[in-house]
Amino acid sequence: MTLDRLWAGWRAEYVGSVGAEVDDSGCLFCVLAESEPDEALVVARSDRTFAVLNAYPYTSGHLMVAPLLHESELDALGPEDAASLMSMVQRACTAVKASYAPDGLNVGANLGRAAGAGVTGHLHVHVVPRWVGDTNFMTATAEARVLPEWLPTTLERLRAAWP
Repeated sequence: MTLDRLWAGWRAEYVGSVGAEVDDSGCLFCVLAESEPDEALVVARSDRTFAVLNAYPYTSGHLMVAPLLHESELDALGPEDAASLMSMVQRACTAVKASYAPDGLNVGANLGRAAGAGVTGHLHVHVVPRWVGDTNFMTATAEARVLPEWLPTTLERLRAAWP
């Protein structure tokens, strides 16, 4: 099967004009970084980054890792912040694997609204445990996720396994 491409260069002007940046003056990640760790579901923190549970997880164990610096662009991070971010992502992967024994992990960042970022103004990396066959009819037909674990339990598990 091949993918057909329809070239419509005249649409470039329209595509370039939509999607004004969302106002992030009350940045979720900046608020979480300053909040009490248990209330904010912060799993771990370093001097430059932190790992926090996703309050609306794809699966149990879904973490987000963000720099403390309010920055939206990965390539705008300085070397120290970039290294700290990747180091925290690695620790998050280790903790998720130790806590949940997943078959695999999705690790990634959605940079910008068009790429699917829900919070466009503050870079964050998702770490999501995955299992073979972890999708089911609820997701496909009801657009709902069934999560077998409360967030406070997930928080305890990941903190206990944090390297």
